[in-house]
Amino acid sequence: MKQIPDRDASHDLAGAVEQACRAERALNIAAGRTKDFLGNRPDVDCQLLDISGHTGILQYDPSELILRARAGTRLAEIEELLADHGQMLPFEPPHFGPAATLGGCVAAGLSGPRRAYTGAVRDFVLGVTIINGNGEILSFGGQVMKNVAGYDVSRLMVGSMGTLAVILDVSLKVLPLPQLEKTRVLECGSENAIETMCALCGSCRPPYPVSATCYYGEQLYVRLSSTENAVQTAIEKIGGEGLEHDQRFWQEVREQRHAFFESSMNFWRLSMPPATPYRLSAGSLIEWGGAQRWLK
Repeated sequence: MKQIPDRDASHDLAGAVEQACRAERALNIAAGRTKDFLGNRPDVDCQLLDISGHTGILQYDPSELILRARAGTRLAEIEELLADHGQMLPFEPPHFGPAATLGGCVAAGLSGPRRAYTGAVRDFVLGVTIINGNGEILSFGGQVMKNVAGYDVSRLMVGSMGTLAVILDVSLKVLPLPQLEKTRVLECGSENAIETMCALCGSCRPPYPVSATCYYGEQLYVRLSSTENAVQTAIEKIGGEGLEHDQRFWQEVREQRHAFFESSMNFWRLSMPPATPYRLSAGSLIEWGGAQRWLK
């Protein structure tokens, strides 16, 4: 992976925001631009504010499970560093391209297959440094999960799509990589798939170490992540068949490169209680234990 030199462009960006404010010009905040297809299109006269040059990992303490990086830092660089220390971003963010950045990840508020089992982006944001609409640099949050001083502006940035502020840097809680991950494939109908996903994640005592689920084409995919002993015990009880190249499968689901998404049709993304009965057409894909359902 090509390393991008660290650069602090905070004051340059703040100056650009201040000038835009005085001129009453709208700004389109962007970096890797891998998520331009999300949200509303910016106005034609909207000025681009490129933060891709604002890069660098500012702090990483593996023993404390804390990482702080500038918004233009690429996700791939962050994930590579974490993997070298046996750690990961718990919410498994989609990239949608090699240029994906930390700032775009937080601003879009997107989480991957692990979201229903470990938490969403906002659950792991500890603090942020931002530029407000007047060009002022402000910091919120801290380096611990239970920071209750003042209004929780840090998590407000998650999913804001660049409409509230320019994100300069983000502090995140990270987690250790599981000792072992295995995926089991179960043949079942749609109604049974919902019941099985809910049972695996809630009613079983002790619960199975499920880290992702996906139902498509009469097959239920269940990823197990934990210690080797816990995963092997779960496999014996769940049954099913193993999945070859399972990491690639979950990456394709996360990045929307799965066969289901290979269509020119429009997609509907539905969010609902996991146990909601299945009443969708055959052209659908279910994730997050039943909580996220794609329809075309």
